[in-house]
Amino acid sequence: MKTRLLAPDLPVSALGLGCMGMSDFYIGGSEAESIATIHRALDRGVNFLDTADMYGCGRNEELVGRAIRDHRQRVVLATKFGNVRGANGEFLGVNGRPEYVRQSCEGSLRRLGVEVIDLYYQHRVDPATPIEDTVGAMADLVRDGKVRYLGLSEAAPATVRRAVAVHPIAALQTEYSLWSRDPESEILPTCRSLGIRFVAYSPLGRGFLTGRFQRPEDLPEDDWRRNHPRFAGPNFDQNLRLLHAVEAVARAKGCTPAQLALAWVLAQGDEIIPIPGTKHLRLLEENLGALAITLSLDDLRRLAEVFPLGAASGERYHPQAMQALNR
Repeated sequence: MKTRLLAPDLPVSALGLGCMGMSDFYIGGSEAESIATIHRALDRGVNFLDTADMYGCGRNEELVGRAIRDHRQRVVLATKFGNVRGANGEFLGVNGRPEYVRQSCEGSLRRLGVEVIDLYYQHRVDPATPIEDTVGAMADLVRDGKVRYLGLSEAAPATVRRAVAVHPIAALQTEYSLWSRDPESEILPTCRSLGIRFVAYSPLGRGFLTGRFQRPEDLPEDDWRRNHPRFAGPNFDQNLRLLHAVEAVARAKGCTPAQLALAWVLAQGDEIIPIPGTKHLRLLEENLGALAITLSLDDLRRLAEVFPLGAASGERYHPQAMQALNR
């Protein structure tokens, strides 16, 4: 397994495993297959697992905890706090208050069944709480030995700089893929200048870049992506045309569109760690095949031609969720 440094003393697999879909948002699969997928990932050398307290309203952390119970020393474990959900799964807002930080960490430790979290993110920035207060409380968790490293997710460059002034930030997690290249303008340069690692979530465009969905009806009726702007109406058709161009490049390269999309993210810099999510063994194996693909300058130029910056049609979240990004 190729590795990349999450911190100077913390190498992680070049591809991580996003666990969200094992418990929430995406339909299909079983808990048994999800746990088998985590175990297979560990056997293949994938040691970087990503979850959050909001995924399945805590159920995802519990699932990951069960999966790693006898494998803790093989895992670099990341989880997040800050997105608050109600008992029925409804979104209640963002909370970054110091007392909530500690409360959330204690809950995650209990559900995961571990004594320390390797990487603890603020999932979204709380505009009502100064980032200095939130990160200060997160830093207390490091001093208490409950957390090893701190991270932020979908934070603006100015917020990142304010956070770093309080405590070192190891990683920033933001959506990044061929169809979500927003971080290239400011976020990635900020991370590079500060020595912060960049963790790319949804590097397969929420599954669109795999080529499995050729029409909206291919999504299960209760799959949340049916309400995603980029999967809806004319946006889907426009994005499908872009996908077909990517598929042509993949065929010429002798790989799948998913492998090409992941290889593209990996090629953007050694400080970038993609965390594609899956709960299926066959898709895990397909994703790991991306590590064997080397993209030439000609390959990268071709992809830039067929899928240029900003080409994806539609916002990457619905309007309410967009307000929580880059702040």
